[in-house]
Amino acid sequence: MEVQVQALLKPAADFFASFNFPEPIVHWGHPLMMGIVLVFMGSFAAVTGWRGRLATDPQVAQTAWGEHRKLVPWLYVFLASGYSGGVLSLVMQGQEILHSPHFVTGTVVLAGLTVNALLSLAMRGQAVTRTLHAYLGSATLAVAVVHIALGVKLGLSF
Repeated sequence: MEVQVQALLKPAADFFASFNFPEPIVHWGHPLMMGIVLVFMGSFAAVTGWRGRLATDPQVAQTAWGEHRKLVPWLYVFLASGYSGGVLSLVMQGQEILHSPHFVTGTVVLAGLTVNALLSLAMRGQAVTRTLHAYLGSATLAVAVVHIALGVKLGLSF
């Protein structure tokens, strides 16, 4: 299956390779940009979500949730774009994509965020759904930390 996926992505990878980006940009661009997104946006999204959940003042909770709702869609867009960019970067560099633990954790992070987005649409004040959303989001962020470590290890391996 890896060969078919590589063949499917090769034209897009060749298109981006035609820009002749310097090797360090191709090699470390995805990790740097996604690291920034995950560390800053991901942690802010988690903090604002939990601040809203733990607040005793309803106004503080609403303000935190409002910040959370504004940021998280952008976090999702950047991570989904970064996911495809990371895969294309690996294809451009002639690396395996589907067998990497980094690829697996990235897929888990994107899947966790997708499920969490669907949960957020179904919440409507339901305590169980809100709790599941909070803990799934936190677990997804924990997987993202592992993902970062695996990405650094992968980047240093070739």
